Formats: sequence, C-alpha cells, structure tokens
Amino acid sequence: MSRPLAGPQGLLRTLNGRAILEALARSGPQTRSELMSTTGLSRTAVTQVLRMLENAGAVAPAGVDRDTRGPAAGRVALHPRLGFAAAVHVDHHAAHVVLVDANGIVRAEQHAPFSEAEDRVARIVALVESCRRSLKAAKGAVHLAVVGVPGIVTADGGIRDDLGPDGGAFRATLAAALDCPVRIENDVNLAALAELSAGVGGALASFALLLLDDGLGAGIVIDGALHRGFSGVAGEVMYLPQTPIPIGAPLVGDAVVGDLALGVGRDAAASLADHLEAAVRGDDAALQIIAEVARRIVLVAGSVGLVLDPEAFILSGAAAHPALVAAIERIAEEYEAQLPLRFLVSSFGPEAPLIGAVDEAAAALRSDLFARILAPAPKGTR
Repeated sequence: MSRPLAGPQGLLRTLNGRAILEALARSGPQTRSELMSTTGLSRTAVTQVLRMLENAGAVAPAGVDRDTRGPAAGRVALHPRLGFAAAVHVDHHAAHVVLVDANGIVRAEQHAPFSEAEDRVARIVALVESCRRSLKAAKGAVHLAVVGVPGIVTADGGIRDDLGPDGGAFRATLAAALDCPVRIENDVNLAALAELSAGVGGALASFALLLLDDGLGAGIVIDGALHRGFSGVAGEVMYLPQTPIPIGAPLVGDAVVGDLALGVGRDAAASLADHLEAAVRGDDAALQIIAEVARRIVLVAGSVGLVLDPEAFILSGAAAHPALVAAIERIAEEYEAQLPLRFLVSSFGPEAPLIGAVDEAAAALRSDLFARILAPAPKGTR
C-alpha cells in the first residue's frame, strides 16, 4: 500500500507560492478561481498562499472580474512596486535602455547615441535614471541589468573587442554605478535567444542566427540551447577563412564594404544601407557589392553547416534586408547540390538583441524576486 506524499509545510508553501507567482507573471491578474484552475491548488491553499504573499508585499488587488457569471470576484496581480530589471543593448554608436517588470512588460524606454569619447557607463546610467523618472505612477528599484554588447564575452563577464580584453572592468563599473548586479551577454547571442523563445527559431531544434551590423556574428543554438563555447568565442564567424581572404581578416564590415565600393566606383564612405537601397533601385554597381556580401555570407553558412548541420540559418540585422536575402538565396541555390542550406528571416529585425535582453532580464528578475519573497524567515522570528 503506497503512502501519501508528505513534506514540511514550509516547503509546500514555497512550492505553492512559486506556482501562484509564476501564474500571475505569465497570465497577469487573476481571480482565486482562475488561480485554482491554473495551478491545480485547492481554494484553501490558494487563499492561504495569497494571504502570505499579500503580507510580503508581493501581490496586490487588481480590480474585479465582471465578465463571468455570478458574483463579481476580485483579481490579484503582482505588486506594481516590486521593481524592475534593465535591459540594455549597446553597439558602437548608441545605447538603448528598457525597464521591464516581472510580468515581462516594458514600462519605460530610452535611446541615445554616444557622443565623441563619451563614457559608455555614464550614458547607460543616465538613460536608466531617465527611464525611472518617467515612471511617475510605478516607482521601484532596478534590481538587475542584462546588457548586450558586441564582442566576445567571457564566462566571468569580461569583454574582448577591438580594444582588447577589459577583464570585466565594464561590468564592474556599471554594476557599481547602478548599484545592482549586471550580466553581460554577446548581442548576437541575445538575438538568437529572442528567436528561440518567441521567433522563427522556436520551431527549430537547432539553428545559427547570422546578424550583420558593423560586422557579421552568429548565435548558435544546438538542441534548443544556446552554445557560447568554452571561452565565449563561438559564433565569431566574421573571421572564418575564405579564399583569397587571409585568415583573421574580416569578411564583412564597414571597412570591407568601403573597399568593395571603391572597386566598383561607388562612394567608399557610403554605408551598407545606402548600397542596399541603391540595389533596390537597380544600380548595377550596388548590386555587385550586395552580391559579393551575399556570397561571403553563404560561404560562412556553408562552413558552419559542414560542422554543425543546423536545421536553418536565420538572417538578422542588415542580412534581413530583402535585397540581401534575395541575393543570398540566389547564391545558395548554386551550392544546393553539394550542400543544401535553408535560410529564414528574423522575426525581430534589428531589435532582436534588445528583445533578447528584455526576455532574459524579465526571467532573471522573476527568479530573483520570487527567491527573496519565498525565502524562509530566519529561525527565532515569528
């Protein structure tokens, strides 16, 4: 005869509390009956846990449900003053800051370019404070930040970019200035996570996201999990060797596009975006530039495909421009007999790294808040 499941009441309250907090974070305000249905808990358990969460300041009344038949029932929601996480995307030109709450809702947003020789940390902190000031009706602390940056990010949060390794100095300085923990992540990896959680990558077991901006980077997902590599170098595909380009030389980027433009008689100072728009208008020289960039991207995909064999490649950033997508697909057809390659277009375009940062920041905020809310009281207290 099997024995019924049993356990310490504190553990059961913690498990039940987390179930209710997760349900409220996932679905928004709910009545007690809706929470019973969502969590499978009894009415008594829901009532007891809600009382505990209300005393902890974790939940608050959120109006009345008048849509269902019968007496109106009160709704509860996560308390609006639980605080926020900052999601930040930094590139070589600007910083984009979003404050997100535990429900994953964006509450404030600021964007500004970097001025000449401006300190990046100072600009990010100023944007975070500007976001906080805009939240007149919902004040709260910023508990943590997730920051997406270009460059190689090591496991300890150090950044290796064109200026060399920083040894974690950027993260430490930003954490001190914001007075909260800071997680640094490669921006292309965040774009891949965005596609995995809510984009075209969600239906794929494996894929490589190719993001073209100032350079070309890859976010690699294998068996539904992001692959960062032992030292954070996974995805640095811009330096894959291609004949006749020497090993270590960039395959694409602003300087490369400028050299290609010189070779066909176009302005070397024009951006890739300028050449893409000229290609749409039918400019022959611009079409040659786009064809060469597309050829290099296809060869990168082929190299990655031979090693990892992903289901598809997701084109993001400038690579998702219709003119470049068409050129990539056309050139890929030439290699189809030797190596079939499947290309998809990003669901989020240039916003993919920031969306990935928002998703990661919201998840980290929930984990942090719920752990603190449900932490057992110290022994000897009532």
